[in-house]
Parts: sequence; structure tokens; C-alpha cells
Amino acid sequence: MQDEEVLAEFRSSQALLEGHFLLSSGRHSAHYLQCARVLMDPMRASRLAAALAAKMPRELRQQIGKVIAPAMGGVIIGHEMGRALGVEAMFVERPEGTFELRRGFSIEPGEKVLMVEDVVTTGLSSREAIKAIEDAGGEVIAEAALVDRSAGSVDLGVPFYPLVTLSFPTYADDELPPELAATPAVKPGSRAKP
Repeated sequence: MQDEEVLAEFRSSQALLEGHFLLSSGRHSAHYLQCARVLMDPMRASRLAAALAAKMPRELRQQIGKVIAPAMGGVIIGHEMGRALGVEAMFVERPEGTFELRRGFSIEPGEKVLMVEDVVTTGLSSREAIKAIEDAGGEVIAEAALVDRSAGSVDLGVPFYPLVTLSFPTYADDELPPELAATPAVKPGSRAKP
């Protein structure tokens, strides 16, 4: 799947939004990708996951024992990646502010895990989820995401395989361009501002 085909999936599902958004990273943007909308069609979610799995080297895919994603945004794409790779899919969640495995999910010591996200901007959530997986005994061997919003600059400490890389600019509170500063920010994500 080429970048334009991926973006066409986002556009056709009305998942590429324009306005003034406060991202989960605490930064502002004039664009937001609402992955929940692009993933609400099970067939589309399956196509995107299959395309994402195909972007990873075969040798890496063969090592993966489990797929783990952060709740809430990563649950659907994580599940679909598990299906595409033929392995179990689980998720970490933040009941007390830090990621942890719950609901009877467990990892065998040293089990090789693929971390899966919907969108990566700064990598903060990814690094926190990777730490939780490692604390639970897993070995994160790579991360995959539908979208890399960092324009290729994020360092997760593991190999990173995004389906598409975008470079929509983001801004700190004190860097807002006048057109964004003039409108109130909408917070469409699921994570509280750091």
C-alpha cells in the first residue's frame, strides 16, 4: 500500500481532520488523524494491518510471539496486527496513570513482542508502553504504527515500522501561529495532557 492509498483510506473515512487540536503529547496542530474512524470499518482495519505487517522484514515477523498495543487508541490496530501475524494480541492500559498489563494478560519471560500504535508523534506513549512490557518480562523487538507524525525523527529505542510518515507541523503552547492561537483547541485524543 502506497502513502497516497493510505491517506485515501483516512480521507474516505473522514479520519483526517483540520482545525486546532491539542495532541496527547501536549503539542498543538492544525491537523489530526482520528484513527478510530479509519479503523471502525473492520475490512479497512484488516487491509491496513496487512499492509503494515508487510512493511516489516520477514525475519522480524517470524520472531514475534505477541502483539501488544496501548489502550485505547492501539487496541483495534493491535488486534488486527495479531490477526495479520497469526499471534495473540493484548493491550496495556493506565488504570493509575502508568501502563500495565491487566485482565489476566501475561508475557512469558523473554517473549518477543511487537508493540503496535495507531499514531506516534513524540513517542512518549510508546516508550511508556515499551517499559511496561519490559517490566512484565517481554522483549520488545520492534514497534509498528499506522502513522508516524514525527516525520521520521522519533527514537523509540527499537526498530520502528510505520505504514505512512507524515510531517504536519506541531507547536508548543508558546509557539502557536496566530491562526491557531485565535481559535480554541479541541482535544480529540484519549490521554490527558502531560
